[in-house]
Amino acid sequence: MKAADISPEHFDWSVDGKVATVALNRPERKSPLTLESYAELRDTFRQLVYVKDIKAIIFTGKGENFCSGGDVHDIIGPLINMEMDELLEFTRMTGDLVKAIRACPQPVIAAIDGICAGAGACIAMAADMRYGTERSKVAFLFNRVGLAGCDMGACAMLPRIIGQGRASELLFTGRAMAGDEAERWGFYNKLATPDELHVVAMDTATRLSNGPTFANGVTKMMINKEWNMGIDEFIEAEAQAQAICMQTKDFARAYHAFVAKEKPVFEGN
Repeated sequence: MKAADISPEHFDWSVDGKVATVALNRPERKSPLTLESYAELRDTFRQLVYVKDIKAIIFTGKGENFCSGGDVHDIIGPLINMEMDELLEFTRMTGDLVKAIRACPQPVIAAIDGICAGAGACIAMAADMRYGTERSKVAFLFNRVGLAGCDMGACAMLPRIIGQGRASELLFTGRAMAGDEAERWGFYNKLATPDELHVVAMDTATRLSNGPTFANGVTKMMINKEWNMGIDEFIEAEAQAQAICMQTKDFARAYHAFVAKEKPVFEGN
């Protein structure tokens, strides 16, 4: 499967070299999610496991906002009238999007400007790296609408990113993190100006896509799997994973380039 085979209806998909950009495209509404965009995003990230010509992903929103969460009219309103089985089907689908982002081998970089709220904050959380702006506001606002903070994996993943106490505060109160606070707390890897945000994200995505991409995929897989392992298990798992990477041609390319005092050119195999 190739990048050209992906043609979503409910968000923008563009490709620059080996980097694909996913952009939520309803800027007039601060790019909320709908039932259709949720499902299509989930399916797209599942497909990326098989897309060999894409080596890194940027996830962003068009206009001045990242994502305002679930659309009030298209999602929140209908949820009020759903029965338990329908509600559980919905919450499992939203969680499946996070699982699909984590399971795809490509590094996912979230480029966050403006509002990043609710499910949008959870998508950003699920990314491997996050770049933001000073004016951005990240809010896990479920508490503010009478819901628990345990949505789309937030109670497990957010403490691992910013720490237990800080995550607890955000999930109990639903308040927004300002951009400088998000960087200071480690949610953002780096701040950029709104005009530079996509360039900064693209620079990193391009650098990763030109690196040893097979090994990068193994790194992402092990970050996921080692959450549930004890020390003996994860040391052994890393030994096996690294031995596999040592069989790649990229490992040999790096050695021969070092001997020749050249920069290695990786090919992802």
